Parts: sequence; structure tokens; C-alpha cells
Amino acid sequence: MPLYAYRCKQCAYRFEKIQNFSAQPELVCPKCQGVLERPLTAPALSFKGSGFYVNDYAGKSSAPAAESAPTAPAATPCSGSCDACPAAAANAVTS
Repeated sequence: MPLYAYRCKQCAYRFEKIQNFSAQPELVCPKCQGVLERPLTAPALSFKGSGFYVNDYAGKSSAPAAESAPTAPAATPCSGSCDACPAAAANAVTS
């Protein structure tokens, strides 16, 4: 459940309240019965578990990644014989 901050517009009283997402916001100040507003606050972040520090990751190997990765086959050049090919459209315009 989230923690919501409230501030009274009349007496400047501030308080926090844990409420469900579906709960209606507080409208009346508990001290002076003035109008409350819910100011924007920064969310609290809590990083738990491994993987958040540099030393949590595996060490780098001495071999470069490019040498160990398989290479992709070379693309075949376009012959320009199909109708959808941009090369065929360029050849038709220049001919």
C-alpha cells in the first residue's frame, strides 16, 4: 500500500497516511478542518537482491567478443529483377 503525503492549505499542517489505491483521498485537515492537498513527493526506491553493483556481474573474458561470436553470411547482391526491388525501379527510370 502506498504512503500519501497531505498538507493543509490553511494551517500548513503536514502528515502522511498509508492508504489503498482505491481509497478516497483525505479532504479535511484533522487539526483545523481546513482544505487538504496532496503534494507531489519523490517515490522511495529500494533495490534488493543482487545485480545492482558492478562487482555483481560476471567478469569479462580476455578474448574480444567479436572473435568469439559467429559471423553472419554475406548478403547476396541484388540482381534488380523483381518488381518490388528499388534497384529494379531505378533501372527502369534510367532506361
